[in-house]
Amino acid sequence: MEVIKKQPLLSGLLILFLTAMIFANIGGSMYDGLLPLYLKELDADITDIGLFFTLAMIVPLFLQILGGWVSDSLGRLRAIAIGSIFGTLGFIPLVLADRWEWLLLATAIGAVARSLVGPSFDAFIAEHSTEQNRGKVYGVSQAIFMIVAVVGPPLGGWLTSVYGFKWMLFIAGVFYFIAMIMRLSMAREAAKGEKANGEKKSLSLTSLKTNMGVIVGMILSGGLLTWMLITDGLRDVSFQFSGSLFPVYMQEVGGLSYQQIGWVTSFFGICMMLSTIPGGWLSDKAGERVGIALGMILMSAALFLLVSVYSLGPSGQWLYYVGWGMAGLGAGVSQPAYSSLISKAVPKEQRGLAFGFLSTSLGVVSLPAPWIGAQLWDNFGPTTPFTITASVLLLSVIPIWLKFKLPKTQEQPEAEMPVEENAVVAAG
Repeated sequence: MEVIKKQPLLSGLLILFLTAMIFANIGGSMYDGLLPLYLKELDADITDIGLFFTLAMIVPLFLQILGGWVSDSLGRLRAIAIGSIFGTLGFIPLVLADRWEWLLLATAIGAVARSLVGPSFDAFIAEHSTEQNRGKVYGVSQAIFMIVAVVGPPLGGWLTSVYGFKWMLFIAGVFYFIAMIMRLSMAREAAKGEKANGEKKSLSLTSLKTNMGVIVGMILSGGLLTWMLITDGLRDVSFQFSGSLFPVYMQEVGGLSYQQIGWVTSFFGICMMLSTIPGGWLSDKAGERVGIALGMILMSAALFLLVSVYSLGPSGQWLYYVGWGMAGLGAGVSQPAYSSLISKAVPKEQRGLAFGFLSTSLGVVSLPAPWIGAQLWDNFGPTTPFTITASVLLLSVIPIWLKFKLPKTQEQPEAEMPVEENAVVAAG
């Protein structure tokens, strides 16, 4: 009797892919949570910080769709490699800036990297899974990926406390440079495989027009993608009201130091890491809407808790860990389900474009939100933007539960690994 060898949940290529993503995002997570405080050090006030994050959202709006199209046309690994070059260059103005306005250049260059890497990341994972285990693969992949949220923030907080922002940003850039080298090597091996198989990939405006037509048609149909766009648009606006102000809130209201803020953010990452695998399992067993709705409830409760800490001042510092822990559990439970739902809702050939299009659409809606959030802070108090975010998250559970359902007819499960990547695995 022939014994059928069970395929591992994560392929060797996917593990190498995630390793490069970890190096790149350790660099990003080292400074991301501290960026508002870096702006303060460069003489930005609360209104300036809100304006900065509003302006920083403009460039990605023009690039997310193109990034998804490049990913669909040239391949995931090649798109990520190109993006990594821009990501490395983006660290130069970050380190050298002497005014907060210069950081806009860094975010613009970094936006090119995120626009190419972001849509490719979720699409690549979807192509290395089947419909039956996609939630689990997303859950395990994102759990491994969350190493960055555990290691990066406290490392960045410690380096900033001891050596200052400039040295911390230089070290973060070194991590990203290592990731760029790994990604360029992977893309080179993928190109050799395409050449050996007689494949030739190129960008075509005709394919962009055709694929855009498919995605727009699905969004305007009134089905699942329509409701995802509406619900996530409202949710994203609410997140942008308060997201960029959290580090300032923890420093000014909670009295936390740079290093403490790093540890709080790291605790968020630990809780998210612990919950992504159960979240992926829940997605496969009970359906994606269960995990997404549960995640929204947990994140809403976390924000309401953090708002209540305001009256305690520095004496309630331990509650920041509780609140961010709850938020991490919510994000971990919902993220695999959300990624899985999008990947199943669109054809394989348009996945990169779909992830990019949804990000762009949400960005257009939420563009002025960081500036508005800063105005709410200044005019109505620091807790106002966070209260609005928490309320919207809780209300979003209603349309999520009623409308986030896949059609009855599903596509056939895909092969475990697409042909274009086989040569890379064979090459090691």
